[in-house]
Amino acid sequence: MFRALTISTMGALLISSTAMADSPATSRTGCDLSPGIIGKIQRQLGPTTRQPDANGGIFKPNRMWSAIVDRDGSLCSIINTNASNGDAWPGSREIAIAKAETANDFSNSALALSTANLYAPTQPGGSLFGLNNSNPFNPEFREGRPPARNPGGIITFGGGVALYDPKGTVIGGLGVSGDTSCADHAIAYRMRKAAGFDHIPGGVAPGNTDNIIYAPTGHTPTGYEQPHCGASDITP
Repeated sequence: MFRALTISTMGALLISSTAMADSPATSRTGCDLSPGIIGKIQRQLGPTTRQPDANGGIFKPNRMWSAIVDRDGSLCSIINTNASNGDAWPGSREIAIAKAETANDFSNSALALSTANLYAPTQPGGSLFGLNNSNPFNPEFREGRPPARNPGGIITFGGGVALYDPKGTVIGGLGVSGDTSCADHAIAYRMRKAAGFDHIPGGVAPGNTDNIIYAPTGHTPTGYEQPHCGASDITP
């Protein structure tokens, strides 16, 4: 069971603490993704967070928020695993939204970039240093009273991936948060694959994907790398 946040056609916030994981959709007015697509993706959260390897994270099962935005960046869905896996960090709610936003913002039909891929280039001296300040998170979404516009937010560590349909077209972004950023990436990457929205055109990781690239232990991340989070990290 998941706690789901839904916006009605009148723009009022509705909160359901008993929404089933396989409910049709937790969507809001202005989202261009269908309830079927949203439900197909969000239904992967429960099974993925209960993987035997815990996705390399510190919680088993993982305690997670999962957010989806459409290609325009409108928030479509935000759910968490509270009822089934234990309480998820409240602060991870807006981080999940911002991760979905970031992955969608910087991926297109020619190149897929996960939020993990953006870690190194956004560090001081990197070619994208300052990117984190380019699109601030709208605090109204933190308060649970989102207006009918883009939530914004830039996160440059693991947990966000763009969603690609079978034609290789970006249809939005998926962001998860609630564990290490390395585990968050593994969960988002596995959820996207299980839902069938991983038809990426190419990426920067070995194998031409947008998978996480770990910097060697003790080395400063370069290129599109990010640091290890701990000894249990995995590459999904």
